[in-house]
Amino acid sequence: MDILLKDADYIITMDKNKRVLTHNSVCIKDNKIHEIGENTKCKANIIINAAGKVIYPGFINTHHHYYQSLTRNFPETANLKLFDWLLYLYEIWAHIDEDDIYTATRVAASELLLSGVTTSVDHAYIFPQHRGMSFFEAEVEALKTIGIRSVLMRGSMSKCRDTGGLPPCNIVQKEEEILRDSADVIDKYHDPEDFAMMQVGIAPCSPFSVTKNLMMESAVLARQKKLLLHTHLAETSDETNYCIQHYGKRPLALMEEVGWLGKNVFFAHGIHFNDKELKILQETGTGISHCPNSNMRLGSGVARIPEMLKIGVKVSLGVDGSASNDSSNFLQEIRNALLLARVHWGVSSFTPYNAIELATKGGASVIGRNELGSIEVGKAADIAMFSLKDISFAGGVHDPYGFFTMLGSNNRADTVIVNGKVVVESGHIKGIDEEKLIAQANSLSSKLRNG
Repeated sequence: MDILLKDADYIITMDKNKRVLTHNSVCIKDNKIHEIGENTKCKANIIINAAGKVIYPGFINTHHHYYQSLTRNFPETANLKLFDWLLYLYEIWAHIDEDDIYTATRVAASELLLSGVTTSVDHAYIFPQHRGMSFFEAEVEALKTIGIRSVLMRGSMSKCRDTGGLPPCNIVQKEEEILRDSADVIDKYHDPEDFAMMQVGIAPCSPFSVTKNLMMESAVLARQKKLLLHTHLAETSDETNYCIQHYGKRPLALMEEVGWLGKNVFFAHGIHFNDKELKILQETGTGISHCPNSNMRLGSGVARIPEMLKIGVKVSLGVDGSASNDSSNFLQEIRNALLLARVHWGVSSFTPYNAIELATKGGASVIGRNELGSIEVGKAADIAMFSLKDISFAGGVHDPYGFFTMLGSNNRADTVIVNGKVVVESGHIKGIDEEKLIAQANSLSSKLRNG
């Protein structure tokens, strides 16, 4: 199926020349961008009028926990910092079942698509005992109904309160079960090819929920299979203190000991790094998924993103879990990445272009997907298009990098194309009854909260 996005007001290419094209068109053939120009010769099956609209490369969300979509905005957690927040919600999450996973995934992926995300990384680490494969399968089946490009990180927790960890023992798995299930989902769902719609990675949850042995075994498995490695790291000062108390070293030093540095590794948050650690990240090609909304919401701190970018650390954006954001709106993440950096480091520390770069090229770099992140001939046909005919843009249609950094951040995408297929049309996800999905989510959420 060939698609022509005709005569867009702006096309933000995010190519190496930082081109912003005006009154140009994009021609898509099959799942790739075929032509970009004012007078394309594209003979498309589908022609979409892009006048009055702005086109971006599809945004790339590099950290999420879809299952948390049913436990957001709980008043009991509104004023808790990370460890206390986790201790409360672990007891709720212990009762999650396959129906919850299926619905929560559909909610999260829908909200992401409607805010322009075309590729998303989910970190699934809640697997009550002996439920690993069924939970993962429920997530995969849900994603098939949505159409978002996915990187599913098979998370894990093996260290419970009885063995010095934070989680309760009924939601952790034995390490042999974790490694067996991880190998199974890799074999079943991972597509190693370029333009893959679904890939799998390995992601033990955090230094306070898994053993050093599991971290080392996970690194071996990931490198054998040429997969991404991911975990939470340096998110809070409590985590730093935990690592010093239990392992005698800071979080990044622990990661270095267990083989967790390199181009296939990226950490969520990365707030509490010192100067020496930033240099190690740069030298090893280790990436960071910056989650500004979650960091502000939990009061975790301000990541040193301007300094990371200055020395060449790979940085991307993630919304984090819906229970610590409490949203999957990626446009808000883009805007708050800009504002949080400026309030801490000054007005010249971070530009609107920087924010869009993290959301596109930065995400592609961190997850190792060179076919994503820009609008160029031969790249993946992943497109997010927004209408400029909204009051939030009135009087401000001057800098397209500022549309969602300086101006509005609650706008729905008009059209979203993933892998050459239209999945959002006129602001609605194709094939999804939003009212029904909302009702299902509210019902399941109330059931979880009320026990």
